[in-house]
Amino acid sequence: MVDGQQSGEGRGEGAMKIRPLMPKDRERLRKIIVETGVFTEEEVGVAMELIDIVLNNGRQRDYQIVCAVDTQDQAMGYICFGPVPMTEGSFDLYWIVVDPTAQGREIGSGLIDYLEKEVRERGGRMILADTSSIPSYKKAQRFYQKKGFQEVARITDYYWTGNDRITYCKKL
Repeated sequence: MVDGQQSGEGRGEGAMKIRPLMPKDRERLRKIIVETGVFTEEEVGVAMELIDIVLNNGRQRDYQIVCAVDTQDQAMGYICFGPVPMTEGSFDLYWIVVDPTAQGREIGSGLIDYLEKEVRERGGRMILADTSSIPSYKKAQRFYQKKGFQEVARITDYYWTGNDRITYCKKL
């Protein structure tokens, strides 16, 4: 548990705790990322690179990763975020991934709530999240909108022809 952050109790899905990433989470998170069926092999590689940076370089401050874990301390999802260099109070949400078998149990919402609390405590004023416009990312788009993020930019054909980059922002 990080700073007493706990959610899920009283909603029928059991307790969910949020705690820092641990080495034992690495392979479980890789499995979750792959099993979502959304990410390309290259994207999985990038996600794992960030996980490895956090695990192997405790002094870096660019990325923070916390995991939502069940009562057996098994990761059900994670969020990776960090301050945007050369800005005052802007944070990037780099990755948020939830085990497909646990989706719909407010795990993603709990991770976003944790992120917002953490950003506020650091004097942050906004969170930015980029996503794709292809159909497999529609669920992510709806999730960000449900959590109060607004589309603020769209770059047509950014990732490849027919795949726009959509930037969402939530001001705190």
